[in-house]
Amino acid sequence: VMENIEETPFRITHTVQALGSALRGEPQNVPDANGLGSGGRISSEPEKLWFKESSAKNLRNRDFLSPTTVLNTLYADGQVPPAVMVRVQSLRGTGVLPVAGGELIGEGLRVWVDRTAAFQKVLSDVSVYLKPPCQRQGCVVLNCPALHPKPNVPSPDTLTLGQLRTVLLTDHLGALLRRQGFIVSCCPVLPEESDIIVFLRLLGIDWPTVPITWTNDEREENILEALQNSPYREREETDGGRRESEGKNTDEDKEEMLRVNLKRVFQEEQLPGYDPSLGSCWTVTFSPPNFKHQATAVIGSHSCQDEFRQQQIAMLWRASGATVTQRHLVCGPMKTLGTHLSAAQYLQLRRVQMKEASEIKYGEQVQGESSKFIKVMTSATVRFELLSTVHTSPVTLDVQREGSLSTKGPRGGVFVMYNCARLHTLFDSYQRGVEKGLYPEIPEGSQLDFSALKEEGEWLLLFDYLIPFSELLEQTGQTLGCDGGARVNLKTERVRFKIISAFKISVSEPLPHLFNQMFCRLQLLRALRELYHSALDTLHLPPIPQL
Repeated sequence: VMENIEETPFRITHTVQALGSALRGEPQNVPDANGLGSGGRISSEPEKLWFKESSAKNLRNRDFLSPTTVLNTLYADGQVPPAVMVRVQSLRGTGVLPVAGGELIGEGLRVWVDRTAAFQKVLSDVSVYLKPPCQRQGCVVLNCPALHPKPNVPSPDTLTLGQLRTVLLTDHLGALLRRQGFIVSCCPVLPEESDIIVFLRLLGIDWPTVPITWTNDEREENILEALQNSPYREREETDGGRRESEGKNTDEDKEEMLRVNLKRVFQEEQLPGYDPSLGSCWTVTFSPPNFKHQATAVIGSHSCQDEFRQQQIAMLWRASGATVTQRHLVCGPMKTLGTHLSAAQYLQLRRVQMKEASEIKYGEQVQGESSKFIKVMTSATVRFELLSTVHTSPVTLDVQREGSLSTKGPRGGVFVMYNCARLHTLFDSYQRGVEKGLYPEIPEGSQLDFSALKEEGEWLLLFDYLIPFSELLEQTGQTLGCDGGARVNLKTERVRFKIISAFKISVSEPLPHLFNQMFCRLQLLRALRELYHSALDTLHLPPIPQL
């Protein structure tokens, strides 16, 4: 058992569960490698008993807190029995952070972690904290309606900013799911070397393509035939009061059109969360999700303005015999103050601004709009600007304001990329000093005394960013497996938030005089650099090696 405790990475979830069991005086239900307890599922009850601290102010005197209100529900007058206190104060377990002590205070029962032991273990092998705790199986189809032909393939000039936001979200979500082991298929496929494909590549998006002569006609015909034989099809004699949602139909179209009762689909197949005003609709051929593998889940990413239409299409697809239900990742509206920009105009504006800012800073070191530096920095600016808020929330851009590259969204991307470059420069400079004999080689983490890391900012980086990162990556896959109705909220913005927040509290660059403390901080910075690179990879942003 001790060997397992030593080898299993620390997990916040495991620690909170173990603390909950200890507080209740129950036998500890140690989670296994998949995050499940011996009962085969995670009990959510212990999570209500403890709160993990995440502010530097509170971390000065505690790492976890069980509030007085909780203690009063468990014990008379909130008096925790001595035997329970001993269990909490000496908590150990597989994947559980080692507790150094605990005591009752006015706010409740506080617990603090053996920080030296935590630093020692995490920084000796940080790689296990940069990947999900377990690999999942299955195929997830990501459907992006903004890229479907209507009837023509969209171009950068017809793509709206709201639609661009859904494309970027789809791309980021695909990277997160692939990291967890899922096979991810994106649809629709687009004509190779089309204008829209060239545009997406400027943003680092590698969207699937097909030869320009490829058509989807056969699949659409099969779907139409399936709908004609669907039990949800309504015959013409019952057509009274049909919805106008599918547009006007002429007599020559009517032979190709049929009426499907969408409300019956989600009622009889027990699909919660769909708009109750969905009634019957007429349809011609439409573009359903297309994929090669048996799908585990289908996620459609689209704007809130398009939600009703996409629910209709999802029900038509289900009525055609599909066994997998499409869930909807709905984005809030996009607004630009004082102007209207297409996706192409917006990207060009940000690219020009980035080029001008870079030339002011570096002069002739940066040349040409095709520079990789400009491309990456522009992509980072756009991605952080459109994706840094919760996907259901609106985003407002002030693109006309002078110096708008310093606004909240773009500053996030520029801020992150420049600070990644600073870390690269720091380690590159140190290595050159080693080669000149000015500095010794950085020892392995196992050879260092991490009690030298005493600053709350240092502990916050480990406790709130490095240790929870793998569980943060896993949350997307866990959400897909939950029964939650038509909409799905994946909270992908947390990855971007963590990157920006961690940089704001990073350890200062100047090196201390004491070698052990210097080495400990360098190990922490090295681990953070790996975390930043791992997180940026989910946004398809390569780190820039130089300022």
